[in-house]
Amino acid sequence: MVEGIGASSGIAMGKAFVIPTWEWDFPEKLIDVTDLAFEFERLYDGIRSSKSEIETIKQEFVTVLGEEQTSIFDAHLAILEDPIFMNEVQGIMQRQYKAAEVAVKEAIEKFVNMFDLLDDQYMKERALDIKDVGNRLLKHLLGALEETLPPKDQPYILVAKELSPSQMVHLDINQALGMITMLGGKTSHVAIMARAMGVPYVLGLEGKLNTPIQNGDFLIIDGDEGRVFINPPDDIVEQYKLRKAIWQKMRDKLQTLAPVPTQTQDGVVFQLAANISSVKELDQVIKNGASGVGLFRTEFIYMDRDSLPPEDEQFHVYRQVAEKLGGKRVVIRTLDIGGDKALDYIALPEEDNPSLGYRAIRISLGRTDLFKTQLRAILRASHYGNIQILYPMISTLEELQKANEVLEAAKQELRAEKIPFKPNIEVGIMIEVPAAVMIADLLAAKVDFFSIGTNDLVQYILAVDRMNETVAHLYDPFHPAVLRMLKTTVEAAKANKIHVSVCGELAGDIRALPIWLGLGITELSMSVQSILRVKNSLLQSQYNTSGAVWEELLRCTSGKAVLDVLNHHLRQDVLTK
Repeated sequence: MVEGIGASSGIAMGKAFVIPTWEWDFPEKLIDVTDLAFEFERLYDGIRSSKSEIETIKQEFVTVLGEEQTSIFDAHLAILEDPIFMNEVQGIMQRQYKAAEVAVKEAIEKFVNMFDLLDDQYMKERALDIKDVGNRLLKHLLGALEETLPPKDQPYILVAKELSPSQMVHLDINQALGMITMLGGKTSHVAIMARAMGVPYVLGLEGKLNTPIQNGDFLIIDGDEGRVFINPPDDIVEQYKLRKAIWQKMRDKLQTLAPVPTQTQDGVVFQLAANISSVKELDQVIKNGASGVGLFRTEFIYMDRDSLPPEDEQFHVYRQVAEKLGGKRVVIRTLDIGGDKALDYIALPEEDNPSLGYRAIRISLGRTDLFKTQLRAILRASHYGNIQILYPMISTLEELQKANEVLEAAKQELRAEKIPFKPNIEVGIMIEVPAAVMIADLLAAKVDFFSIGTNDLVQYILAVDRMNETVAHLYDPFHPAVLRMLKTTVEAAKANKIHVSVCGELAGDIRALPIWLGLGITELSMSVQSILRVKNSLLQSQYNTSGAVWEELLRCTSGKAVLDVLNHHLRQDVLTK
């Protein structure tokens, strides 16, 4: 068994199909100065052919991924139109009289190497996009055929050093049981596509295999745990067959649960809300019976553009969400950029450790102009539905006070302009840094609600960059320190009579339900795809037994011990229902 990083959930079992690294090998070719115009024309023909091919792929694949995810290929088109990349190619041709394919290959290598040297996981993953586009262009310049991919008449688990979006689009999702790559990241385009396609995916196995995986090896991959089993013994195979059967049985009945009230067997009512990034996800939110939107990540409104979204544009988006949900709660998080999320048109300082740097509320308070614009848009939309405001990454009372001052200034401006809004709109903060936990009692006295952001909170508690393959195995949301931080936060919220919810990946993990039941948390916000699975588990749970389980969890001395207790509790629920 090898521990990697789970990038797309699910269990896959089957034979490996290993594809070689997609690389072109050809001799360096010089040209005569009189042939330069002809080489440029070859380059432009190759670019036109590549762009046409990408447009075709995008249209063919939109039915699988949807409009939002196929914007991946818009990024690839942008690379072919990028003046910096193309100037580099043309410069090599003009200065060194090298053939078009040689110049393209050198430009690819230069930019990929440059991106790989950056201490930024997002930029490292964009290097693969450049390589992908460059390889497509090389294919047209060389007249080469596409790389041979798996057969379409038998199921397989795809194994590769790394995969590109272009390779992904050629996969038959009816035959591709799962994917394994040696390299990659959870925020890469390939990982996004795998999740959208529902294909289990484990990455980050580079340097962890004693011997390479071979074609025909029998594999089990666990996309939730990030585990890969290579030619496992029979007992492991049987264990995962049982787990997969249970998962399939649950999946078959989940959709019927959408209209069913969410409550435990002894009558404790839960609110299961959705985390969304765009209006396009609302149909699925409604279909799955979500109680509302517990986290609207507004930063995606700011991305894939070259300037800040104006107030009216933001207002119409927020209003559309509020009206479509018909009075259900909508929690709008203010702009959360920085760290691994950057905007091309906002210059952020280069930082050795951006996760601990200028990000989230720190940027908003440093750029009160854009902060107030967003708050005005949210306030205006609050007139049309049940909207609440959520500030990210608050660590001091001073930050909260300053944010509220900007909010009050926005309210005063709208009053003066006679624009309607909800004057008593609820305001909450994300609890995602240890400092906020340790002063949770002080913060709770100043806000209407807490939303615990488990992804970042676990990262900061354990000092583990969850995107760093080297230390990702240390990222443990079930660590005893995390449980104690959660307990402190919830007790502070209860003492001040404010409600507290949980968002992030842990909220959608059914193993964690005894934690929330034990803490008395009854509001969870998760990915749309997780809602029905969590509801199903809650319908089989007993609140009155959670206290004993919670006490047992608090006695655990390691994350493994916590998981053992939770898994035992989960198995008991399955066996007795």
